[in-house]
Amino acid sequence: MPPTISRIVQALEPSATMAMAAKARELRASGKTVYDLSLGEPDFDTPSHICQAAAQAMDSGHTHYTVASGIPELKQAVVDQYLSAHGLEYAPQQVVISNGAKHALHNVFTVLLDPGDEVIIPAPYWVSYAELVKLTGAVPVIVQTAEADDFKLTPDALARSITKNTKMLLLCSPSNPTGSMYSPDELGQLADVVIDAAVIDRDLLVVADEIYERLVYSGHQFASFATLRPELPERTILINGVSKTYAMTGWRIGWSMSPANVAKAIGGLQSQQTSNACSISQYAAIAALTGPQQCVDEMLAEFAKRREFVTRRIAEIPGLSCAEMGGAFYAFINISRHLGRSYDGVRIDNSTQWCLELLSQKSVATVMGSAFGTEGYARASFATSMENLEAALERIEQFVTQ
Repeated sequence: MPPTISRIVQALEPSATMAMAAKARELRASGKTVYDLSLGEPDFDTPSHICQAAAQAMDSGHTHYTVASGIPELKQAVVDQYLSAHGLEYAPQQVVISNGAKHALHNVFTVLLDPGDEVIIPAPYWVSYAELVKLTGAVPVIVQTAEADDFKLTPDALARSITKNTKMLLLCSPSNPTGSMYSPDELGQLADVVIDAAVIDRDLLVVADEIYERLVYSGHQFASFATLRPELPERTILINGVSKTYAMTGWRIGWSMSPANVAKAIGGLQSQQTSNACSISQYAAIAALTGPQQCVDEMLAEFAKRREFVTRRIAEIPGLSCAEMGGAFYAFINISRHLGRSYDGVRIDNSTQWCLELLSQKSVATVMGSAFGTEGYARASFATSMENLEAALERIEQFVTQ
């Protein structure tokens, strides 16, 4: 008899983004040309000065264990960056360097959540949020948002969702998967609900995933959640990393910034869990944060061109729409008007079927909206070349108009 898998792991949903990317790779391996819009991974090479810093770190012998919570130089670089960009003052001891932002989130949930605690997650949400919460035995409370509101949680909806078991609110701005982002005023209104909850003895923590903070387009303004009210730093945990901003997804460096007692607990957990993040990657991340930033501006400018093209092209395709993308590099496409019909003899009733048939029939890989907690949509990443985007959207138009 094979070993029995634990109930908590049996209940997990696999990552839909990784699954769709794997299917795309399988088709490529069979000789087909695939237009992959599934992964949120910048298609640029990591800037050369960052790679050179990694090589120098190896040449200097920085290839051994580090302090589990991260090297002091990188912690200081993170602290300096947040002070410079947002006016937030943290001590290096409040920073824990982890194996990517996903690992940082897992650490935070493990340290702060007990079975039965509730975590409010606005939908659409990144595919891993709810599953990481479930691993702790806590309960993800999914609050649907509307395309008409640019998929943003309203203060009233947040207030209605708070119960005696609510422990945490999880926010991501700019958003994966929608690209929408909250204005400083909108975040401030949510902050007021969080603070008011404390008045009635329901201390509410906020985990702010700010991984896309540098990928913000003209006409939009980023605000770090902890800056919005004086009371917020003590009840906010910030998550960030180098993956998206510096095209460093494979380097696996992210971090959390939190109250000192939380950071100490996270460091202790990580010391038993993974030890330190890759030493070489940590030195590369220092170069990313402290070195020339022109590379970020250049990548953002290219993403902006692609965003403009994708927005226009989706609007031209009958029956498709998407909310305004204030940041990140995703379009969350409303496909609901194209469900409940047949495509080349195959009836499609939901976003999973739609995305799978789009891949099968037109070799375009997207991710089903149901994986992000919202049916009737498909996420398309424009972190790929303009040539691929042009071909992919042409094929999507062919698919829905056949």
